[in-house]
Amino acid sequence: MPVAALLLVAATFGAGCRRGSDDEDAAAAPTIAVRTTVAAAEPFTEVVGAIGSVEARAGHSAALGAPGPARISRVMVSVGQHVSAGDVLVELDQTAFQGAVQSAEAQLAASQGAYDRAKRLADAGIVPRKDVEQASAELAKARADAATARRAAQLSVLRAPISGVVTSVAAVLGATADPAQPLVEIADPSATDVVLNTTPSDAARIHEGAGVTLVAGQSAGGATLGRGTVMDVGGTVDSATRTVPVRVRVTSTERPLRIGETVFGEVATAVRPNAIVVPVAALVPEGDGFKVFVVDANGIAHARPVTIGGRTSAAAEITAGVKAGEKVITYGAYGVEDSARVVPAGGEGTNP
Repeated sequence: MPVAALLLVAATFGAGCRRGSDDEDAAAAPTIAVRTTVAAAEPFTEVVGAIGSVEARAGHSAALGAPGPARISRVMVSVGQHVSAGDVLVELDQTAFQGAVQSAEAQLAASQGAYDRAKRLADAGIVPRKDVEQASAELAKARADAATARRAAQLSVLRAPISGVVTSVAAVLGATADPAQPLVEIADPSATDVVLNTTPSDAARIHEGAGVTLVAGQSAGGATLGRGTVMDVGGTVDSATRTVPVRVRVTSTERPLRIGETVFGEVATAVRPNAIVVPVAALVPEGDGFKVFVVDANGIAHARPVTIGGRTSAAAEITAGVKAGEKVITYGAYGVEDSARVVPAGGEGTNP
């Protein structure tokens, strides 16, 4: 056989072998089971998430302290106890208070007698009118002292000014009460607000009247509690936490909220009516950004860098990189490489 013919046969044989090898590699290429969804053009609500707690509304809580230093003789309540307006909470030793009342009333009686005598003598021209004026001033002071003593005696028995729940008890039986420190605090659990703690930058995006979704716990994955409306955005930064308080008036709840309960709130800051939205599960971190895998008609996944607009705990707004109607991988996205062949996971097919 001529040399040229031998070379042609060898080339043909080699090409056939390569085609066979390529076909075998394609056939042997692994397929990855994934779940997908279609990127949709739909309204997207941008939110700010923040942790907060349930607090008593202004005017619906009270802190009661001692009117003066005195020994605590009775403690009638404990934290969490329900009380009605007028119920006795703490009683102080009455000895000093009753003694002060008796002394003040005795001084009042003496001042009244001195005034009456000075006025009678002044009217008779025996003493000058300035003696009456002096006696009148002393009588006024005695009346004020007696009123103060009687009021202190009343306040020495601490009574609930409102119906509610005891939230704090600092009174210790037998200890001396410090007038500067509250002994008992109570709050009305039926009148509460949620106070969220936000960063200054997030607070700048929140406005009064914005809707708020509330869930239990410290993250958006907690049980749904209800909804509310932003009533006020704080104008100062807390010096301890470096956060801005946002007060939320609760409008509906799944269950009663308890004072002190930790709550997570998502505040709506903007609504875009025609955004490209994908599930957060479709986002795969890449460097400082994200990518998604778009599946073509042949079942091949293509990596696409994307630009994120806003995001919630469940969905993300895509401002660049994906078009409405394209199929993106959700479950299994972290195990996919560019140009990989994918199939529906578990026979469940494509998610709607």
